[in-house]
Amino acid sequence: MKIINTNIKDLKIIKFNRIIDTRGIFFRNFCDRELKSITKRKIVQSNVSINKKKFTLRGFHYQKSPSKEGKFITCITGKIFNVTIDLRKKSKTYLKLVKIRLLSEKNDIMYIPPGCANAFLTLEKNTIIHYLMTDYFKPKTYVSFNYNSKVIKVKWPAKPAVISIKDKKAKKLFLSK
Repeated sequence: MKIINTNIKDLKIIKFNRIIDTRGIFFRNFCDRELKSITKRKIVQSNVSINKKKFTLRGFHYQKSPSKEGKFITCITGKIFNVTIDLRKKSKTYLKLVKIRLLSEKNDIMYIPPGCANAFLTLEKNTIIHYLMTDYFKPKTYVSFNYNSKVIKVKWPAKPAVISIKDKKAKKLFLSK
């Protein structure tokens, strides 16, 4: 396993050792002992996002502070353009962005720490994303904001073709001082 730091504090890209032979590919995508070096929090929930159409947008979503919701995300099939923003006001990387393409053929995992909002746009049809969560879903603390908020100025690789009503109606990101 190789852990790569990003320009957001505690946000990591994890590359697992893969065994490739005539049968295909084998790799471990979860090992509690190895992932404890990234977060001490336990995995409490597993989620799957199945996205049938190319250019499906999901996010920006996060839990309000004090949040314990960290996410390990993996692209099982397809490709995504993933964007994470640090919303932890006391963080040295507050409002920094990490934009990355996660591809199923690379099998990379991204760890998104609590207090960061995340969104992705599928780049292929039938894209499946797997999440390991460090906290349970709590609807009362869950927040979303519009993917086109001017505060973050994300240049998406394509215009979203499919967006949930909730994400369409999400307000623009507003930051108080």
